[in-house]
Amino acid sequence: MRNLDQYNITQAVLARLSQTPDPRLKQIMTSLVQHLHAFAREVKLTEAEWMAGIEFLTATGHKCDDQRQEFILLSDTLGLSMLTVALNNDKPAGCTEATVFGPFHVEDAPRVEHGADVANGAPGEPCQVRGSVRGLGGEAVAGAEIDVWQADADGLYDVQREGLEHAQGRAVLRSGPDGRFHFRSVVAEPYPIPDDGPVGDMLRATKRHPWRPAHLHFMIRAPGYETLVTHVFRDGDPYLDSDAVFGVRQSLVADWVKQPDGSTTLDFDFVLNPVKP
Repeated sequence: MRNLDQYNITQAVLARLSQTPDPRLKQIMTSLVQHLHAFAREVKLTEAEWMAGIEFLTATGHKCDDQRQEFILLSDTLGLSMLTVALNNDKPAGCTEATVFGPFHVEDAPRVEHGADVANGAPGEPCQVRGSVRGLGGEAVAGAEIDVWQADADGLYDVQREGLEHAQGRAVLRSGPDGRFHFRSVVAEPYPIPDDGPVGDMLRATKRHPWRPAHLHFMIRAPGYETLVTHVFRDGDPYLDSDAVFGVRQSLVADWVKQPDGSTTLDFDFVLNPVKP
């Protein structure tokens, strides 16, 4: 087709996709084109605005490196990450809810025993974290791999600190025979997501703040159960109702309890969803 205009170009593009051999790829690409074209028509997108969008995405890519994923931040702040989580983690009542993965997980966190200090020198007030891992039927899940990571009192993850040669605020441990676990850390504090790049520019342009409420990250894996990626949020945090990445769920909000000796304790039990046969 040579005589393309604003009225027939969408169908011309869809026709080019009609021979896509992978049916799922065909479905995704067809819908993507339809929605992109509909968006451009709805807002009457100008060529200057189109170019500004291209430049924004280019800058987003340039901001990515082995310690920072600006596209994940963009997805998070647009609510797309949490929408994807919600679409793919529709669990039965009683299971611990999932939330966003975030950009600061690493694969080689140190493996520790119960009671270990996972802060490992990270600044912050001492905190004792205790809990259990159970199945939906109430059974203890022994040997579950519990991957935990968090920001320190300065609002930084270890991967954000230049020159740091060892892990801080992250570790992997396993639940005991009774499904229980415990470790030492520091009190979670609210922090801003990195806003010195294109995502920060977008937040400022739309009069939004970059802050996340205080939380601990958990990823829990056990044979026979769905992997759980979630947070535990600190009750009373001022950003619980305006999380920059839309990740808060009321069921994930817990009390950090101040103890007479000045330390803090957090108790939280996780319930995993069995894998469907």
